[in-house]
Amino acid sequence: MSQTIQRSAPARPASFRDRLTAPLPAFRELVSVAWHGGLRTNIGDIDQIPVLRGGLPQLTGTVVTWVGHATYVLQVEGLTILTDPVWSRKIPGVRQRLTPPGVAWSDLPRIDAVVISHNHYDHLDAPTIRRLPRTTPIFAPANLGRWFTRRGFRHVTELDWWEGATLGGVSFDFVPAHHWSRRTIWDTCRSLWGGWVINKSIYFAGDTAYGPRLAEIGDRFPGLDLALMPVGAYEPRWFTKGNHVNPAEAVQACLDVGARRMATMHWGTFVLSGEPLLEPVLLARAEWEARGLPRADLWDLAVGESRLLTAAGTGAVARQQRESRSMEVTG
Repeated sequence: MSQTIQRSAPARPASFRDRLTAPLPAFRELVSVAWHGGLRTNIGDIDQIPVLRGGLPQLTGTVVTWVGHATYVLQVEGLTILTDPVWSRKIPGVRQRLTPPGVAWSDLPRIDAVVISHNHYDHLDAPTIRRLPRTTPIFAPANLGRWFTRRGFRHVTELDWWEGATLGGVSFDFVPAHHWSRRTIWDTCRSLWGGWVINKSIYFAGDTAYGPRLAEIGDRFPGLDLALMPVGAYEPRWFTKGNHVNPAEAVQACLDVGARRMATMHWGTFVLSGEPLLEPVLLARAEWEARGLPRADLWDLAVGESRLLTAAGTGAVARQQRESRSMEVTG
């Protein structure tokens, strides 16, 4: 396998606040939302979140498997890639996960690469990262590489927007998002945030609001086969609109980037906002239908479900019979 090759490595700024496209949430706004219950939701529908635990399918080609939240296992050109891996039962600040990881950690093959969209705790999970061999190649946003090197990772590629790298013949391009970063009260916007275009085929959005940067991604990477789009964590809207798309905006974002298909994520795992548990995927389906788009091109996957990505058409389905969600959370 070839080594990671970074195309450019200019000096990084100390802060990326100039990349913000919306004001950061004020402390008083956060207190107000929390006080009035805006970040709480009824979890009575938890048993309706579909979960499959059949493991990774043995298929030839590009396969995508939703583990939960923003974590996908991507099998691309012989590489196994993780997006924003979170296998923990609990992350800081929210209740424990509602659904188990769709693939048990012990069932994973060797991980050839990890891509990180930004440093928020629901996307960068230290306990999960500690499970990885320190030789695992990491692709991280600008100024976040040190977080990994301090933990002993030896192959860390740090990229700014529109920079790219290759590993084993697969390309990794870091692209803009409408979001922000913070790990502690001292590091707001000191590392960058964004999405990834993998092998010029799959767009992983990470977290993003709706905005003009999405269309620019489509202009620079024409012919994308699949967009992995967040559809949850959008209520109350006045509080989240500057940082998270809602389901209708996610569909529009998929169209803006020019992807042939959309796979949903960022719902059904952690309670981060006030909308009902099932609403994100239900609204995404409704918007997709309202746009007259082919139903087979909306991949509203169950946790643990896999699909085989074909270069054109609607894609072959690697689907097992949907089962009732197991109440046990394992990793």
